[in-house]
Amino acid sequence: VQLQACGGGLVQAGGSLRLSCAASGRTFSEYVMNWFRQAPGKGREFVAAINRGGTMTYYQNSVKGRFTISRDNAKDTVYLEMNSLKPEDTAVYYCATARGIYYNDYSMDYWGKGTLVTVSS
Repeated sequence: VQLQACGGGLVQAGGSLRLSCAASGRTFSEYVMNWFRQAPGKGREFVAAINRGGTMTYYQNSVKGRFTISRDNAKDTVYLEMNSLKPEDTAVYYCATARGIYYNDYSMDYWGKGTLVTVSS
């Protein structure tokens, strides 16, 4: 599976961004889709996941109520809507596929290259 994430950029605190991740090469709907992020000088951390049918979502506590993960299986794309952004959300955001619901990066199968989100205070 090839994954291409986009939509990152520079935004002021309190602002919004929408990330997209387009998949190709395999059947998109076979995979649980995930977003991870890696802040400067830190390890990669789980942000959100969505099940194959798009009916169940899972979030890291710090983004609950602010971020929304969704998917469009007809377009082979997963999204991350990010609202009320904070400077601590600054990171490179990655999309990844998995066969189940996991919260760790070592269980992911395929990764996109990442897109940088910078939130200024």
